[in-house]
Amino acid sequence: MGFPQIFLFINTPGIQKWSVSALHGGVATFQHNSMRKREAQMNLTVKAAALAFLAAGFVVSYAQTSGSTPPAKKHMAKQSAAPAGPTVQEQIDQMKQQFQGEIDSLKSDLSAKDAELQQAKQAAADAQAAAAKAEADATAQQQAATDNAAAVSTLQSTVSDLKANAVSLATTVSDETSAIKKQITNPDALYFKGITLSPTGSFLAGETVWRSAAQGSDINTAMTSIPLQNSEAAQLSEFFMSGRQSRAALRATGKLSNVTLTGYYEADWLSSGTTSNNNQSNSYTMRQRQLWADAKTTSGWDFSGGQGWSLVTETTQGLTRGTEILPATIDAQYEAGFVWVRQDSFRITDSVANKFFMGLSVENAQTLNPGGNNLPINELIGSAGTNGGLYNAAGSAISGTAITNYTFNFDPDLIVKMALEPGWGHWEVFGIQRTFRDRIYPGLTCSTAGTPAVTTCTGTTAGAYNDKEIGAGLGGGFRVPLGTKAVMFGLKGLWGQGVGRYGDSTIADVTIRPDGVLSPIHGFSALSTLEVSPTPNFTIYTNYGGDELDRDYVVNGSGTQVGYGNRSQNMSGCETEENPGNGGVNQAAAPIAPSNCGGNTKDVQEFTLGYWWNLIAGPKGRLRQGLQYSWVRRDLWSGATSTANPGAGADGTDNMIFTSFRYYLP
Repeated sequence: MGFPQIFLFINTPGIQKWSVSALHGGVATFQHNSMRKREAQMNLTVKAAALAFLAAGFVVSYAQTSGSTPPAKKHMAKQSAAPAGPTVQEQIDQMKQQFQGEIDSLKSDLSAKDAELQQAKQAAADAQAAAAKAEADATAQQQAATDNAAAVSTLQSTVSDLKANAVSLATTVSDETSAIKKQITNPDALYFKGITLSPTGSFLAGETVWRSAAQGSDINTAMTSIPLQNSEAAQLSEFFMSGRQSRAALRATGKLSNVTLTGYYEADWLSSGTTSNNNQSNSYTMRQRQLWADAKTTSGWDFSGGQGWSLVTETTQGLTRGTEILPATIDAQYEAGFVWVRQDSFRITDSVANKFFMGLSVENAQTLNPGGNNLPINELIGSAGTNGGLYNAAGSAISGTAITNYTFNFDPDLIVKMALEPGWGHWEVFGIQRTFRDRIYPGLTCSTAGTPAVTTCTGTTAGAYNDKEIGAGLGGGFRVPLGTKAVMFGLKGLWGQGVGRYGDSTIADVTIRPDGVLSPIHGFSALSTLEVSPTPNFTIYTNYGGDELDRDYVVNGSGTQVGYGNRSQNMSGCETEENPGNGGVNQAAAPIAPSNCGGNTKDVQEFTLGYWWNLIAGPKGRLRQGLQYSWVRRDLWSGATSTANPGAGADGTDNMIFTSFRYYLP
């Protein structure tokens, strides 16, 4: 049987409409107008539907009962009447009240659930925000972890570097400690307020020389005093032992940020005082060799001044003072042909890339006056020294003449030089300009008479005047290795007028014309060197060189040649040994040349062969031994020719053997 449909609508705030659409077989179908209700709301709906279904059942049952015909009563015992129940209206009202209560309860529950939903939404939003924050924190933590990993890697690398540095520092400290201990126990130099003081270059020497022809010289050879072959001295040999070439040196070096300051002092005992002799105590005096100061900038400029080797002297490192290279000889006069002087100077040099060097030097001048006869005396070039002027005023005990002559110089010698170090050896070229001056007295007349000859001069100062003459020279040289640094070859020379003083033999610079005018003499010097070092401690050397002067003379009014190398010079006595006696003059005053053999020196030549051997070389110093042989020859210009005077030139030869035993300070 069909059931009538009963619709029950429930409307509550915040809850969508619900309807009971039909009852079929006691089953109610509920429709929900919104699909978004949660399980909690469904439970409440089911309860409401059940109540509605129960109420409908009561209503239908009541209707069926009241509308049907009661069946025939059977015979039964009479029963008492049942008590009257609640009416349908009452039941409906009761159900309404019950539903209303349920509805109110549902509303309350739904309100609570809605609040909970809002709280859940808020919690979800908070959770989402927290998740976003957590994600950001995680990202930050990840970045921090990455940074930490990088920092850890860097720290590990730093620790490794620190360990390596610690090891290196420990090694350095150990090395420096060892170096400090070494400097304390075995110092390479002394230190004073940041200045390095070094005695390197000092040595003590015990040396000998034997000469086949006596010169009356110590360990140095006077080249222009080689005895002529027929002189008294040439008939005797000589042997000397000497420690006078021993040397004391001290170098002071101070380094600033852009300049290095250097001071250098060097001395030996190759000098003599008026009381010096070989009789008992060998009381020779100390001699100043070098005494100069230097300032060298990091940009290449070099300024120096004081007494030292001239700029013409060959160097090994640019044009730097203190790097001069000398012939490897034992002879303190070095070698004929060697170009040098040691004198006061002030120089400025500069370098370009440590390959090309330029220098300018102004140096103390001194004129070497000519010797020989037939020279005029109507001029004044210089004078003997004066004690008050700190010059040597001593005179010869034999002749009574001054030992030295100091010229009255007009200006210093001027020297310019360039050097090149291209990678193969050292090359250089230089020029010299000199000024010579004297005062001339044209009114002076002189005559010579008597035996011995005495010269008498008379005249006035009328017309006296000063004369200046210019001398100049050009020089150069090189030193290069031949295939290996163990073999070195060098060649050096100087050519010019008035440059005799710069040659090793110290021959004359000028001669004098009959009118008193000075004339610079043309000449040249040259030296070749070969050094072989098969080991660092053993060197064999050989040198050949010489100094030469040309003739320079004119004929005076009486037909006599006047000047250097003149052919009017009497040379008749050159071939004969001087007879004894003759007033004792020649034997005492000039044993190296016979009388009537006073020609000027034409040239001096020398050949040397020797070796140096470092017997011991190390941090405690160097013990060195050397042996040298020298052959030296001096030639004179020939003089007048006649039957009595053949006019042949004269010469003298000397063979010399040197030995040296030296201890060098480290």
